[in-house]
Amino acid sequence: MATPLSDPSLSPLRTIAVIGLGTMGTGIAEVLARAGREVVGIDISEAAAAQAATTLETATARAVQRGRLTEQERTDVLARVRTSTDLTAAADADLVIEVAPESYEIKHQIFRELDGIVRPDTILATGTNALSVTRLAADSARPERVLGLHFFNPAPAMKLVEIVSSVLTAPTAVTAVTNLALDLGKEPVAVGDRPGFVADGLLFGYLNQAAAMYEAKYASREDIDAAMRLGCGLPMGPLALLDLIGIDTARTVLEAMYAESHDRLHAPAPVLKQLSEAGLTGRKSGRGFYTYEAPGSATVVRDALTPLESSERNQSREVRSVGVAGSGTMASGIAEVFAKAGYEVVLAARSEEKAQTAKARIGKSLSRSVDKGRMTAEAAARTLDLITAAGSYESFADVDLAVEAVAEDLEIKQQLFQALDKVCKPGAVLATTTSSLPVVACARATSRPQDVIGMHFFNPAPAMKLVEVVRTVLTGEDVHATVREVCVKIKKHAVDCGDRAGFIVNALLFPYLNNAIKMVQEHYASLDDIDAAMKLGGGYPMGPFELLDVVGLDVSLAIEKVLHREFRDPGLAPAPLLEHLVAAGCLGRKTGRGFREYARR
Repeated sequence: MATPLSDPSLSPLRTIAVIGLGTMGTGIAEVLARAGREVVGIDISEAAAAQAATTLETATARAVQRGRLTEQERTDVLARVRTSTDLTAAADADLVIEVAPESYEIKHQIFRELDGIVRPDTILATGTNALSVTRLAADSARPERVLGLHFFNPAPAMKLVEIVSSVLTAPTAVTAVTNLALDLGKEPVAVGDRPGFVADGLLFGYLNQAAAMYEAKYASREDIDAAMRLGCGLPMGPLALLDLIGIDTARTVLEAMYAESHDRLHAPAPVLKQLSEAGLTGRKSGRGFYTYEAPGSATVVRDALTPLESSERNQSREVRSVGVAGSGTMASGIAEVFAKAGYEVVLAARSEEKAQTAKARIGKSLSRSVDKGRMTAEAAARTLDLITAAGSYESFADVDLAVEAVAEDLEIKQQLFQALDKVCKPGAVLATTTSSLPVVACARATSRPQDVIGMHFFNPAPAMKLVEVVRTVLTGEDVHATVREVCVKIKKHAVDCGDRAGFIVNALLFPYLNNAIKMVQEHYASLDDIDAAMKLGGGYPMGPFELLDVVGLDVSLAIEKVLHREFRDPGLAPAPLLEHLVAAGCLGRKTGRGFREYARR
């Protein structure tokens, strides 16, 4: 039984050895030294140890310039770090953090050697994000002192630290490391031992699907990345992020995840293997999904796959007036977008009253823009004057572009397209804003399927920059060119994709949300920990459960079902917990309860 003196949770971890002085190891050493810890940095390579010292000097000098450290504090930080190429330098450490390459063989060797070097009460932490902490612990002479300590890159900036326990880990070791993480100013999340843990477990499945989408030539790398940045508010697109992480590293993580889950969504996309084996591992090699200025550079340069700056498109049709069908939030938002761009807009609904209510909603939105100084009162009045409210679709007789924004119900949309086919003039472009239904089914409801295209706006339409432009196999090239041109005029970023369930954004977003629900369902992690992990570790603007409650659990379930029906992949089957909540009427914020409870308005 441990005496109080040997209980590591009762005394702070003062001397810490970091093994592996690559980017992550050096970043961890900086965090520790700045928090007042004595740090021993160890690497078998003298060059790596020297580079780590140089990197620390540069990083601390930059901190002084920015006023985050004084010169004296910088001197003290650097004095607290010493480097070595010999593992015996870790002999006096209270904690050892290994950040060696993701290889069982390498990590086992380090842990076996440490068993003969460090004190019996020293905690051994692995920085792995792909390998089994339990397997590493079982090979150690002190399995109860082994745990996972997963920092995120760059370690000085990223707040999240995942603390990973195996079934063998002593609670005192977890407490000591948790206290350390808090002392470092980090947000610790306690998780069990499975590949990827929380953040990477959700992130890498999403990245893998993006790679598979690109490999299938469904959309260009630029469009996939832009769609996820602009449609979901992510700091980086998935393919650019794979290049940053390292395509070989991503492949290793996915292999480990698949070995445990046998979920096809975790089976590494073949393109990851092809790029890895060709040495095209991303930024570090100078080329991956993109081509970079030099190995290690973040600057993307043009290559054979880069779209032309002003690519010659087919001749487009002239669009001067636009009809928007619908009276909901999305319809009024889209009408506002077109009017702001100077188009004459007919906003039509099933009754004059509904159309006037929708126009009044636009008036309030424009007034808010005026109050916030985003436009003048005169500009707001001119914009509103461009919108004509109508109680019948007959008013679309002269529009050049008709945009449908009615309920997400295929029968309702098909009936509307039949009506538009009769009302709209020859040559008018007919667009649907569906987010999950087949565009071609709307096209086939008309006698002019070549004129029908998808324009998937994101909510709220005036604020969100993305439009997914969805071509069916029947869409005319001039219709596609017209819509691309219109998107430029209304200051939206258009991405091209084919007519399949989810398009780009929802096809990548909702499997990720579904996997988060499965983590809770399996009692692997809590709602709060998962939300914190994705915001702090992945840079997501909202955690998955916050987002699900905002979107609506019923809407989310409907999209999951569409994706599962389209791709027939068992991994896309909606999580039973989601189905149970919807059946119970817990639909998210709109009902006051979803994954969390909300105060009724």
